[in-house]
Parts: sequence; structure tokens; C-alpha cells
Amino acid sequence: MKKVMVATIFAISLSACAGLQPPPAGSSEAAVIASLGQPTGRYTQGSNTMLEYTQGPLGQTTYMAKLGSDGRLLSFEQVLTSEKFASVAIQRDTKQSILATLGRPNEVVHYASVDGDVWLYRYKEQRVWDSMMHVEFDRNGVVQAMVNGPDPDRQGRQLR
Repeated sequence: MKKVMVATIFAISLSACAGLQPPPAGSSEAAVIASLGQPTGRYTQGSNTMLEYTQGPLGQTTYMAKLGSDGRLLSFEQVLTSEKFASVAIQRDTKQSILATLGRPNEVVHYASVDGDVWLYRYKEQRVWDSMMHVEFDRNGVVQAMVNGPDPDRQGRQLR
């Protein structure tokens, strides 16, 4: 009985880890939404449409389904990664381009030392460490800095 219960829990865990399963590339927007549900956000990036699928306010994953100008699925990826954060251009990217690249933040804060908003993103740095990326904007909505550190709400949980 105990082995059956462990096997059942393992199977459920695997299906939860599998996360969102998009339809194949080239699928229509309707097929993407039928497969993944309503997106949590919709953004324009050039001639492409980005459908955001965020995993909640404390989640560390946000998936983006990129639709081409023809409304067909070009790609589907988890965007809260070290690589994607590294693609942000200081003094060039704006709030709108960050939304289209990373999706909405977990939280928006204001620090006395920053003359604009700071958007916080929880993620797994190098897919291992519970981290928080701070994207700092000036009052015109242009990225001025990015500061990474441990996620204070998850500190100490990595070793448990």
C-alpha cells in the first residue's frame, strides 16, 4: 500500500512539474488558448504578440507564447531565467519591452534611492538558487539598473 501511495504521489508530482504543455509550433492562437487557457497578459513585441502565462505572485516561472504576425505559434519558453535577464539593455529597454520580454513582475516597489519604479521578479538563478531580480526604472520608464540577490521570502529553503 505504501509503495502504491508513493508511486501515485510521484506521478502527480511529475505531471505538476511538466507544467504547461503548448501545442506544436505553427498552431493557431485559438489552439494555444484552448491548450493553455486564457493568458495572464498580452503584449506586442514588434510584429509579434506575446501571450503571458505567469505562475502566480510567488511563482518563479512565467511562460511566453510568441505568436507571429500571422497569429501562429512561433515559440514557447520559460522567460524568468538568467539568460533572459542578461538580454535586458540598460538605458534602452522600457516598461513595455520588459513586459513583452519577462511578463509582469511579482511586485512593484519604490525605494528612496531610485527615482522611479522597481519591478521584482522571483526566479531560479542558474536554475538552482531562489533569487530576486530588481529591475529599476527612471521616472520615464526606462531601465536604469538591474540588481540581483537572494529571494528574502525563500532564504534558507535551498538546503532543506
